Amino acid sequence: MARVLSALLVAFISLPHPAAGQATTVQQEILDYQLTLPRANQLITAMESMTKYVMSLPDFQSRMARMAKMTAAERRAQVENDPKAMAILKQNNLTLQDYLVGVPALRMALMAAQGVKAPTVVASPANLAFAKANLAELKPKLDAADGMTARQ
Repeated sequence: MARVLSALLVAFISLPHPAAGQATTVQQEILDYQLTLPRANQLITAMESMTKYVMSLPDFQSRMARMAKMTAAERRAQVENDPKAMAILKQNNLTLQDYLVGVPALRMALMAAQGVKAPTVVASPANLAFAKANLAELKPKLDAADGMTARQ
């Protein structure tokens, strides 16, 4: 149960939740983000560390509830003001923008590659082709980073 909650929190932090009128900007950032195998692996490694970190917090469930009510700018500020979260990004050579846009771009490309069709799932043709070509390698890693699969 804790793994699922942490996966939801990490997913929630990294997925865009645009306010009215912002959807096209957020979607465009995701469409413009170019995935590569090294970048996808960086994002997944950072997600794994972020999941472990978030699960270690005694108040992670209440944090999730608070973050659900935050705007994108407030969530961004929350992460920027968290030295441990920023250190995780730095260790993985990622900027906050890379993480906040790259993780949803990767998730959505993999979802689209699996045939998920929803108005909120957007992927550029290049990212969709990338995801289809690398689905067998990346999907298990992403699931593990989310805490959805058992670790060895």
